[in-house]
Amino acid sequence: MRLIVTGSQGQVVRALVEMAGPDLTIIPIGRPALDLQDPPADLAALFGAHAPDAIVNAAAFTAVDKAESDSEAAFAVNGVGAGAVAAAAKSLNVPIIQISTDYVFDGTGSRPLLESDPTGPIGVYGASKLAGELATAAAAENHAILRTAWVYAPFGANFVRTMLRLAATRPELKVVGDQQGAPTSALDIATAIVAVAGNLVARPDDAALRGVFHMTAQGGPVSWADFAEEIFRQSAARGGPSAKVTAIPTSEYPTPARRPAWSCLDGRKLKSLHGVALPDWRDGLIRTMQRLDRDGEWQ
Repeated sequence: MRLIVTGSQGQVVRALVEMAGPDLTIIPIGRPALDLQDPPADLAALFGAHAPDAIVNAAAFTAVDKAESDSEAAFAVNGVGAGAVAAAAKSLNVPIIQISTDYVFDGTGSRPLLESDPTGPIGVYGASKLAGELATAAAAENHAILRTAWVYAPFGANFVRTMLRLAATRPELKVVGDQQGAPTSALDIATAIVAVAGNLVARPDDAALRGVFHMTAQGGPVSWADFAEEIFRQSAARGGPSAKVTAIPTSEYPTPARRPAWSCLDGRKLKSLHGVALPDWRDGLIRTMQRLDRDGEWQ
């Protein structure tokens, strides 16, 4: 199977590239060849030259706080750009997989959110990603929109690596304790994307495999403070940095963009129709810690 992935430096893109092998070709296309803020006029020709079996749109404007002051760029990349990628996939007659986010919801709730639950983003980033979902669905029927959350990896800028970096010099860290979600490893996301792509390619007429799906780790809900404590527990067991975690309310850590207080997504639809279920978030963290340890991240 040949997959084009938009972007080149993102956590999910890098995780997908690592999966390449004899039966899986991953073709990342990012800047300067592809900038979704100003995509090439003939995007289908750019993609078609690589003869893909499917396209994964993983490129995104992910600076949540910056989006509040640069909404034009956020909507250009996450909304209009996503629609352009989907339209190119449509013209090539291949499936498009659009990576989306929990931020399309308003952050209220007390049970894992279903794909059928009403959306209601509370910030520009979430609104732009929702625009991308709608643009994708409008441009190509042959699509799967995968919503994920709290993404981290053994590379790139993310919560896990930030916590470990801060713990190397601070004995105590204050971490938000009233936002609930499911920490999800980019390594596990990549594995799931490949499985979904394989299903879409193998069963082109199965409408049940198309649509919106939730794709996060199991074992939640967990707060950022809980996540930090588990990061430090696993790190300390490997001789890495650790720190005491003090849980604080969101009100004590103000940011330009509001974060959803409830980001727990129900993944049963993905498991039922695609046969894909991500592992427990603690197991995903173990894989990441193994990589960080192997790569000498904290030596």
